[in-house]
Formats: sequence, structure tokens, C-alpha cells
Amino acid sequence: MTISIRNTLIAVAAFAGLTVAAAPALAEGGAHHLRDGGFSFEGPFGTFDQGQLQRGYKVYREVCAACHSMSLMHFRTLGEKGGPFYDPHAANPAENRYVKALAAEIQVSDIDNETGEPIQRPGIAADAFPSPYPNHTAAAAANGGAAPPDLSVMAKARHGGANYIYSILTGYHTPPAGLKMTNTQHYNAYMSGDLKPFMPEGAATPPGGFIAMPPPLAQDGLVTYDDGTRATKDQMAKDVAAYIAWASEPHAVERKQAGLGVLAFLALFAGVTYVSYRRIWKNVAH
Repeated sequence: MTISIRNTLIAVAAFAGLTVAAAPALAEGGAHHLRDGGFSFEGPFGTFDQGQLQRGYKVYREVCAACHSMSLMHFRTLGEKGGPFYDPHAANPAENRYVKALAAEIQVSDIDNETGEPIQRPGIAADAFPSPYPNHTAAAAANGGAAPPDLSVMAKARHGGANYIYSILTGYHTPPAGLKMTNTQHYNAYMSGDLKPFMPEGAATPPGGFIAMPPPLAQDGLVTYDDGTRATKDQMAKDVAAYIAWASEPHAVERKQAGLGVLAFLALFAGVTYVSYRRIWKNVAH
């Protein structure tokens, strides 16, 4: 059931992303071509860098999670094969010591089985990631009317995937001279949009568009990486983009490996079939 729900949401989010990309207003303004993050998981043979996933999770947890939920993610998923905290020595993801420690850092609303009273308990591996807001209305009210989107499948919902996220996070620049903006708008060179109506008459239309989210990675050193990597704005953006890409499809590497296995089998089967054909019909006139 969980897989079905995830696939359904991926399809809906992808359709929404395509719909936005096809909007007429975007054709006039456009945006910069997306930056290439050089991610290790791109291509048919690519795999995720576990160290980068761990750094990306830390950026999400300490920076992004204050506004953005990941409602489809559970802590145990972090310990699955290919995940940021996978441990081959753990009996299963739920028994992974790192996962259990990360889950225990949060408090979860629950009901006491004996008294029926509401309680707060430490999280466990089976718990979903907590949401920063109780509902969509509260999220919108706390963010100037624009509710921060859930990031569970964000990399699948936007053309460019991880490169889109990486570009947006590093695309906040000084607004072009004369650009009319409100206090809740921020200029981003990689955000699709049409800025012509907001520029002085006769002025060149700059690339990019408005985004409601203030720059989340406004300065270096917002997190301290455990592996000693320097937490520059660019590094944090790249790491969290990789983590969100993994979270959007945790079994992507397994899927690609299975596909390569199927192609190898089909190639072998085609070779055997051809040899058999030549052997069977060797002395038969055509």
C-alpha cells in the first residue's frame, strides 16, 4: 500500500511539474539553464555517495525541516540498502543503531495504551518524519500565504531533478535594477517566470522569476559536517539536492541494476537463439 501511495504521488507531482513548465507565462521569461551538480548517481551506472547522503540529510534536518515536510519518508528508510545510514551489520533497518538514534531525537504525539491519555514519546524507526506544521493552513499562514511544498518526491516532480534543486538553492542573486517586487517575493535566476511586466518599460527582461522562499542557505557554515567537509553554500546545496533525489526514489540504484541484469539476459538469450537458429536450419534450403 505504501509503495502504491508513493507511486501515485510521484505521478501527480510529476504531472503538476509538467503543467507548471508548460504554462504560457513561462515561455516569455524563461530561466537560466540548470547548473550541473556532477552527481555520482546520474546515468545508468551511477550510484549514490553515502557520505554525501549523510551530509544532505544533516542539511535537511537542521535547515530545511524547519519549513518543509517529507511525509512519505520513515526513519527506517534511512537504514535501507543504499541509504545514508545503511549498516550491513544491522539485522534490519529498524535495528540500525544510527536510525534508532536519529529517530529518538524527535518527540512523537501518541496515546498511552494503559490510560488512553495523549503523550509525547521518543521517535522510533517506524515513525514518519515529523511535519513542522499541524496542517496546510498553518503552513501557509506562517509563510506569507505560500505553504512550503513537501519534499518527499520533489526531485521526481521537477524537470532536472537534483540539478533543479541545486540550481534553485544557489540561484538567489541581487535583483536586477528596476525590478518591482513585494516583501514576500525573492528573485531567483533559475526560477521559471516572466519578469517583463515587473521591469521598467524598454528595459531588458532578465532571466528567472519570483520565489516565495527566502534563501535557506544564506551563508556558509549553517551546519557542521561530521566528516570535516567545509559547509559552503554550494556544498550544502549540492548535498541536500542529492539527499532529496535519493529520498524521492530510495531504490533507484537497485532498479537500474535490475534493468542492466535484464538487458544482459536478453542479450545472452538473443545470442543463444541466433546460434540455435543457425544450427537447426544449417542444412535446410531457404
